[in-house]
Amino acid sequence: MYYHKRYKALQKKHTGEEANYFSGMPFVERLRAAGRRGVRYLLFCFLLCLFLVLGTRRLFEESRESRLKTTVVKSDSFRKQWMDSQMLELIKTTEKPGEFLGLYWLETAFSQEEFLNPYDLQTFQKLKKDWEGSQDWEAYRKVCEALWNDLTYFPVPEPSNGVEAGVSFVDSWMFERSYGGKRGHEGTDIMAAVDERGRYPVVSMTDGVIRHKGWLEKGGYRLGIVAPGGAYFYYAHLDSYADLEEGDSVKAGDLLGFMGDTGYSKVEGTTGNFPVHLHVGIYLVLDGEEISYNPYYALRFLEDRKIRCAYPTE
Repeated sequence: MYYHKRYKALQKKHTGEEANYFSGMPFVERLRAAGRRGVRYLLFCFLLCLFLVLGTRRLFEESRESRLKTTVVKSDSFRKQWMDSQMLELIKTTEKPGEFLGLYWLETAFSQEEFLNPYDLQTFQKLKKDWEGSQDWEAYRKVCEALWNDLTYFPVPEPSNGVEAGVSFVDSWMFERSYGGKRGHEGTDIMAAVDERGRYPVVSMTDGVIRHKGWLEKGGYRLGIVAPGGAYFYYAHLDSYADLEEGDSVKAGDLLGFMGDTGYSKVEGTTGNFPVHLHVGIYLVLDGEEISYNPYYALRFLEDRKIRCAYPTE
């Protein structure tokens, strides 16, 4: 009895236009009308979903494309040159890692996202097809290759005559330095296990031409070499030089001089203001502006590519 009264009350309440429309129709026609309404509703839902999917995809593509701008190679995130251990191991199997790394950094939004693809040659061939049609791809690729494709040898050789000469280095990119004013460290320091100036030979990491030689207040005795791809490799705090002059050509592995502790003074020849080490810097000149890049991962790439030579024994 209760449900019957409740049904009657609801039936009386449903007196709108839609109820009048259906009440005058045969049962079959009411079913057909309801079906047409359902089809229209499903069609609306499908079109809405399609719009959302296409819109989301377009936003994703625009977000990816926005990573590849000519100015990105001057950004802090690109200059940091960060990569995970799997990528580092992959590039150690290649001789020309620049393009692979360029693709890797684009896919990870320059270390802000996880790399979700397999670390193999086929993956990077596919990624290249995805990116090479972008407007600024060629200019971006050339920068990556300039920084990486000329690298050949680690700058401190391995002793061939049993001399103790270990080295170590950490990622000290943009760590604070105070000499000459507060600034970030634009390089990597290769520290000598034996704190003895003139003990460790220093060799060129690349082929190239000597652009600068001589004393700098911060860098002490230094050499600057321009590699074939255009990157500038900077070796600082040397104790002494090999027989080289500005304008001379060098090959990767050629002796440049010996590790020291010169610098942090306007007085040429000053030593002893810090432990013996080699400061390595990597630079590019882009649009007339000198831009520094983190050498740490380049040195990690080269740490198993050392030449062997006899060290001084006295």
